[in-house]
Amino acid sequence: MDSIFGLVGNGYVLLAADAAAARSILVFKHDEDKIRQLDDKKLMATSGVAADNLNFGEYISKNMKLYELNNDVKMSPTATANYIRGELATALRKGPYQTNILLGAVDDDNNVSLHTLDYMASMAKVSFGAQGYASNFVLSILDREWKPELSQEEGLEIIRKCIHELHTRFLISQPKFVVKVVDHQGTRTIPL
Repeated sequence: MDSIFGLVGNGYVLLAADAAAARSILVFKHDEDKIRQLDDKKLMATSGVAADNLNFGEYISKNMKLYELNNDVKMSPTATANYIRGELATALRKGPYQTNILLGAVDDDNNVSLHTLDYMASMAKVSFGAQGYASNFVLSILDREWKPELSQEEGLEIIRKCIHELHTRFLISQPKFVVKVVDHQGTRTIPL
């Protein structure tokens, strides 16, 4: 029942995720942060089974830190996306993680990227993306509204439209969303 979506703008990536922790017909809480900071310029939003999201997110972030300590260099956004894809592919043959991912990142040259990965270990670099039930409602808005070189305020307006669409049309109540941005300054939460 998770909804995550994001877009690339002029020098930034915006990611949004609902804040509900739910299973079956129960909602456990409305303050779940489904967007994990991997390092100072990488964010990973996850949707799927809560246990898999947590375990896989921690596994990726700790192994990225180990890689940095062993090699004295941080992974680039593309290397991070390929590493995550590789780990999903390996797990697929053993005990798959039922998690879908949006990875937003900025490299050392301030180039931004958004990668979408699913539980079957497919990966694509995209300008905008959505995972979970949200994709049924927000991909049309993102397709219509997104354009290259969006300012951050224009990007936030698109995110607001997507959230409004979910509140209007989606059967399941998702009253609160967490929105985070990654840019040359790092990562931060954006109040809506």
